[in-house]
Amino acid sequence: MADRSKTIKVDYLARVEGEGALHIDYDDSGVQNVQLKIFEPPRFFEALLRGRDYLEAPDITARICGICPVAYQMSAVHAMENALNLKPGGALRMLRRLLYCGEWIESHMLHISMLHAPDFLGYPNAVAMAKDHPEIVKNALEIKKAGNALVRLIGGREVHPINVRVGGFYKVPEARELTALVAQLEMARGLTEQLVRWSAALPFPSYEWRRDNHYEFVALTHPSEYPMNEGRITSSAGLNISAQDYENHFAEEHVAHSTALHCTLRERGAYLVGPIARYNLNRDKLSPRALQLAEEINFTAPCLNPFQSILVRSLEVLHAFEEALHIIDRYQPPAEPHLKTEPRTASGCAATEAPRGLLYHRYDIDEKGKITTAKIVAPTSQNQKTIEDDLRLMLPSFMHFPEDKLQGLCERAIRNYDPCISCSTHFLQLHLNYGQAQSKQSMVTGKPGQPPAR
Repeated sequence: MADRSKTIKVDYLARVEGEGALHIDYDDSGVQNVQLKIFEPPRFFEALLRGRDYLEAPDITARICGICPVAYQMSAVHAMENALNLKPGGALRMLRRLLYCGEWIESHMLHISMLHAPDFLGYPNAVAMAKDHPEIVKNALEIKKAGNALVRLIGGREVHPINVRVGGFYKVPEARELTALVAQLEMARGLTEQLVRWSAALPFPSYEWRRDNHYEFVALTHPSEYPMNEGRITSSAGLNISAQDYENHFAEEHVAHSTALHCTLRERGAYLVGPIARYNLNRDKLSPRALQLAEEINFTAPCLNPFQSILVRSLEVLHAFEEALHIIDRYQPPAEPHLKTEPRTASGCAATEAPRGLLYHRYDIDEKGKITTAKIVAPTSQNQKTIEDDLRLMLPSFMHFPEDKLQGLCERAIRNYDPCISCSTHFLQLHLNYGQAQSKQSMVTGKPGQPPAR
C-alpha cells in the first residue's frame, strides 16, 4: 500500500525568465501529477500585430523578449520574405548569421553564469557564487560583453535591436568596424574554451533519459552549417519537413494550469527543442575548434543527460565565436543594405533556432502589406509538456532524497531548459456575446479551419 501522498510546491520559480510555479503530487508508488504552472499574464503580441504594416513586424516581435530579440526579428523577416519571395544572400545573409552569433553568446552566457551555474556549485544565486568564484563570473561577463558588441554594431543597440528590416538591414557596417571587434572576440573565444573545460568538470546528477524512451529531439538541420536562421525541421525520429509544413505536424492546445499553450507533435506527442536537440542532430557541423574540444572532453552525441545542457551551451558559445570571426574575416559590404520590397497579398512562414530552440512564425498580409494574421510558437511553449514529462520520469530515481533536496532538484531540472516564460505567454482567445442573439465573435483566432492564433 502506498504511503500518504506528498506534494512538492514551488510558488515562484527562481532564476527563470518570467513567472511560473511548480506543483507535483507523488507517493511511494510514483508520481501522480506534475504541473508547470505558468501564470504570467498573456501579452497579446499576435493581436498587436494585426493591422500593422509588414515592415513593422521585426521591431514589434523583438519586444517579445529582451534576451532573444534577434531570434524574433530573424523569424519575422524570414517569414515575410518567404511571403514576398525574397531571398537575401551573400553579405546580407552573413550579417544576419553574425547578428545571431551575438545573440547566442549574450543569451547563453546569461543563462550559464547567472541562472544555471549556481545550481552546480551550491549557491542560491550568482552574487553569492561570485564571492567565492569571482573569476568565473568576471570571465562570463567578458564573454557576454563581446556578444553585446556584435549585437550593438549590427543591430544598432544591445537590447531590442532596431537595424533589422525585411529584405536586409537599414544600415550595414563598414568592414573596418567589424575588424575592430576581432581582438575582443578572440580574447572572449579563449575564455570560452576555459568555460567549456570548466563546464565539463561540473558535478552533473547521475541521470539520463532512457535510450529507448528519450524524447524526440527536434531542431533545424542545414546541409553545411550548424543551424541558426535557416534549415529544414528535422527530428531524431525521422521528421524532415520545411517550415511551410510545420502546422501539419505540430499542434497547440490549452491546458487549464498554464497561460501558455502546450505544443506537441501530432503523431507522437511531447518533444524537445533547444541546445541538446540541436547538438544531438548537428554535432558534426560545429566549428572545428568546438568539435575538437568536444572530442577532447569526450562529449559525444546523443547527449541524454538533461543536466549537461550547460555544457552544450558552452560549446555553442565557442561555435558562435568561431563563426563570427570566420564571417568577419571574409566580409565585404553589400552594394545595398537591403533588397527592394513590394507588398502583395500573400502568406509566409519561417523557423529559426532561438537560443532556447525552434521558433516558428507565420504571417498573412493583404495587398497593402497590412498583417491580417500572425502566429508565433516560442521554444518554451514547445518544451512545456516535455518539462512536465521529464519531472515525472526523473523523480522515481531520486525518491530517496530528503524533500527539500528533491524540491531543489526539480527546480534545477526546469532550469536545464532555460525556459523563457515571458516569450511563451501571448495567447488570448476572447469570445463576446452580443445581446439576446448570443452571437459570438472570436477576437483573436486563426484562419478558418486552422487552430486559433495565440
